[in-house]
Amino acid sequence: MVIQTENTCRFCKTYLDHTFVDLGMSPLANSYLNANQLHRMEPFYPLHVYVCKKCYLVQLPLHESPKKIFDDYAYFSSYSNTWLKHASDYVEMMSDRFKFNSQSRVIEIASNDGYLLQYFREKGIPVLGIEPAKNVAKAAQEAEIPTVVKFFGTQTALELAAEGTYADLLIGNNVLAHVPDINDFVKGMKIILKPKGIITMEFPHLMRLMEENQFDTIYHEHFSYFSLTTVDTIFKNYGLTIFDVNELQTHGGSLRIYARHSEDTSKPINQKVFHLKNRENDAGFKRIELYLTFSEKVKEIKRKILTFLVTVKQTGKSIAGYGAPAKGNTLLNYCGVRSDFIEYTVDLSPHKQNHYLPGTHIPIYSPDKIRETKPDYLIILPWNIKEEIMQQMSYVREWGGQFIVFIPEVKVYV
Repeated sequence: MVIQTENTCRFCKTYLDHTFVDLGMSPLANSYLNANQLHRMEPFYPLHVYVCKKCYLVQLPLHESPKKIFDDYAYFSSYSNTWLKHASDYVEMMSDRFKFNSQSRVIEIASNDGYLLQYFREKGIPVLGIEPAKNVAKAAQEAEIPTVVKFFGTQTALELAAEGTYADLLIGNNVLAHVPDINDFVKGMKIILKPKGIITMEFPHLMRLMEENQFDTIYHEHFSYFSLTTVDTIFKNYGLTIFDVNELQTHGGSLRIYARHSEDTSKPINQKVFHLKNRENDAGFKRIELYLTFSEKVKEIKRKILTFLVTVKQTGKSIAGYGAPAKGNTLLNYCGVRSDFIEYTVDLSPHKQNHYLPGTHIPIYSPDKIRETKPDYLIILPWNIKEEIMQQMSYVREWGGQFIVFIPEVKVYV
């Protein structure tokens, strides 16, 4: 096990002495249990997040090795229709805007099960995935998506470069937050990007996380939480320039940044980059005091969640969950919610069914269980795709069942 003994910023190495939020002790969010593991010791790790007073990077110290977290991974992107449409729309937009063709090469870092690269391949554009989780990479390979099973960093970039493999488009969707060595990762991107190449990265926007109490997006595989201002600083440090940015609705509010080599002057910086950095500055993202306000907001939403659950159970109502996402495991463990409140949860992924949530040991079934037991309330744990789930599970209303989300606030949908 790798433990970070020095509590210093992973980017600028400044000592970290300011708490962003402390969510107590929690198991790894994707460490789902089978029945034989329920009576064994289960490791819990601190979920204590800090903010750097120099570069304002919000970060979680490294308590467990990335290999342990990602080697056998439970999340498969292709099980969300919303996410597949997001990927398909992205491919259409990028192909139209930058005219990628059969002479181009698209490389995706943390390519998962090939959910995105399949759409480039359908257009005849050569692709390569880089994915550290062997079980997920195998699914991509079986779908005929060329995939290298490795963690990405300077070593992997140099190995690919030695083979003459460079990217016209280098993609990273929800990977930047998962990187413990941000310096090595960004250096690697610089190495593998063609002189006129483009990088796009998507990650949850710290501004939205703070505005909407999204503390449940904090878990051990998310090492960093970014504002555009901080990402811009990191990229500039390694000769990369952010030239455009999109604000997205995915994962509760994300950014998609577009970057190039700093020496590539063919892509001028869009005014949207300046405007968003100014908004962050006006909101206080260059003042340490702003970050220190988040902890109390999290404590308050915890109290509201528990008050709601206690009130519902005292009236004799039944509660089930929908989904077994990592974010749900953070929320349930921080709030101390177990099967005395939520009897079970369901998930579309067969990789999670017939397992138990880490820490809380709430059982996971297939969605068919909902129709069998007819719960009074269905808590949507992956609240970022609540519309998809409420449409998919609309039959819950046949017996008067109601949907609930907890983030950004406790809300019941009749």
